[in-house]
Amino acid sequence: MRYFYRTYGLTVESDRCIQALTPIPGDVPSPDLTFVLGCMPAWAAEALALRRTSSKARPTEPLLGNATFTVYEYDGGRFFHLVYGDGTQFVVDRKATRLWGESGPNLSHDDLCVYLVGPVMGFILRQRGLTCLHGSALAIHGRAFALVGEAGAGKSTTAAALALRGWPVLCEDVCALDPAEEQYHVRPGYPRICLWSDSVSFLFASPETLPYIVQGWDKRFLGLDGARAQFADDNAPLAAIFLLAGRTEDDSAPRLERVPQRETVLQLVQNTYMNWLLSTNQRAAEFDVLTSLVSRAESFRVFPSADPARIAVLAELIESQALRVLGEHPDPALGVARGNV
Repeated sequence: MRYFYRTYGLTVESDRCIQALTPIPGDVPSPDLTFVLGCMPAWAAEALALRRTSSKARPTEPLLGNATFTVYEYDGGRFFHLVYGDGTQFVVDRKATRLWGESGPNLSHDDLCVYLVGPVMGFILRQRGLTCLHGSALAIHGRAFALVGEAGAGKSTTAAALALRGWPVLCEDVCALDPAEEQYHVRPGYPRICLWSDSVSFLFASPETLPYIVQGWDKRFLGLDGARAQFADDNAPLAAIFLLAGRTEDDSAPRLERVPQRETVLQLVQNTYMNWLLSTNQRAAEFDVLTSLVSRAESFRVFPSADPARIAVLAELIESQALRVLGEHPDPALGVARGNV
């Protein structure tokens, strides 16, 4: 049986069901990307028999522990072998049109899918030449607003808080940018937000309110199926970027301030997805993209409160500023005066 999906602007064909993605009914004659998630196909076996020409490794974000993530290059970049410390692995061709994946020992197909829809799709998008911010994005009245920051900055939690206020979510963690019509558009990812259990407690009475993404992981997900929150399934032009600073005990938090374009570029350079894999030429090209991006979108630095009870106030603050960017006049009850803009 074949399954077809649409994610990050790509049509995907898979030999197995992929957790977190919504199937497209019927067949797709020319998919952008083909997944094999069962037995290793001949092309992948042949790829791994070629000469290994380079490798790069670094610790992953803590998923099943802080395992090492290594990217091996074969035959001068004709193929890439992505290997996690828990034994989960993927092989991708140069043009990112074919992928084979296998879960590590004692792991399930659902475990494999967590890597697939997140960091592996991020790698595929980068391989296809897209600049991707390490961030989440929401659609507010048809425009995209990105929440950008390092791991642990609270991007997903803040996106979830805004989603619970009724704003559709475009993506979480991997924010892929498309240059179009002298603007940059954000591509929709997949219909869920993944949250650590303690973050769920900030938003709901109990972490058990939301299901685990996979049994054995300390992450749960907020479904964007319309029950509690919605998914934005169309590209949206980027209107503004909110850079999440570290949480502060200051009584003035949460608050925000405008950020000069040059400073925004420097912040974004540090917060593009998998930027440690880029060559010198790729980094230079990405710098040009980010310079162009910030000339077309407003930028703000957000200082979240260390008090989790103030997450709702943070969401109100970002919502109010987004509406200001759009030229609307939000209700003063939203507390826009709290912002330092």
